[in-house]
Amino acid sequence: MQIESLKVFCDLAETQSFTKAAEVNSVTQSAVSQTITALEKQFKSLLIERSKKNFRLTIEGDLVYDMSKRILQSYEALQSKMQELRNEICGQVRIATVYSIGLYDLPTYVKRFMKDHPEVNLRVEYRREPQVYEGVLGNIVDLGLAAYPIRDAKLQIVPLHEDPLVLICPPQHPLARQKTLKLKALTGQKLVSFSTDITTRKALDRMLKAEGAAVEHVMEFDNIETIKRAVEIGLGVALVPEKTVQQEVAGQTLAAVKLEGNPRREVALFYKKDKVLSPAMKAFIDLLKEAR
Repeated sequence: MQIESLKVFCDLAETQSFTKAAEVNSVTQSAVSQTITALEKQFKSLLIERSKKNFRLTIEGDLVYDMSKRILQSYEALQSKMQELRNEICGQVRIATVYSIGLYDLPTYVKRFMKDHPEVNLRVEYRREPQVYEGVLGNIVDLGLAAYPIRDAKLQIVPLHEDPLVLICPPQHPLARQKTLKLKALTGQKLVSFSTDITTRKALDRMLKAEGAAVEHVMEFDNIETIKRAVEIGLGVALVPEKTVQQEVAGQTLAAVKLEGNPRREVALFYKKDKVLSPAMKAFIDLLKEAR
């Protein structure tokens, strides 16, 4: 029995998906099934209840998962300590990020990190917000980046910075002439919004409600780029981080109006609390924390 087999089993237990466990370990679904079968023969016990409707570990499976997790954490801690003793920063760092942070925050830091640590295989994936959390909790990725982080007992949150929010509209829109704007002034406006399952949308809804602004959500999207394009063609106005529209404002395809009270979007990094951070992961986190 190899330690890789225990990792495959733990990944399967946490993702509850043969497809995702295969993805995490860069193997086929068939290989995952064969690994589980081999472990069941090794321990002479059924570890997973085979059911089309539900994925569930048996009592023996729970025990194997619990002990295997401890073994893996000890092994990862050993690898990390050995790298620290050799003063090595190498290996792989897998990151999942929402589009707006990945496009407008990360590039500078990724470039710098890759230059300083060429031995590290840095993988950045752009995902919808729910998938970022799913990836971190399922060990598909090591680190996640999102706005308005969701508090979860399984997650360690690292606050990074706050971005000023602005109202964007076409340059010919009546609101474009305003130097600053109260959120309440948006009452009656058609708002192009984030999807309702995204925390930024929920935070913006709370801000608008607190200021007594009754808006009409005319369109909903899951990424910042589509929202900007919808506003450019006059489908409505939107509330977005200021840094995400600098290019459009410079090109005069959008106007950005500052908001009274200077509301801001919180940006944070997060990882599983039981995650053993390698020197490479720690170095990347430290680099991002410099922006605070």
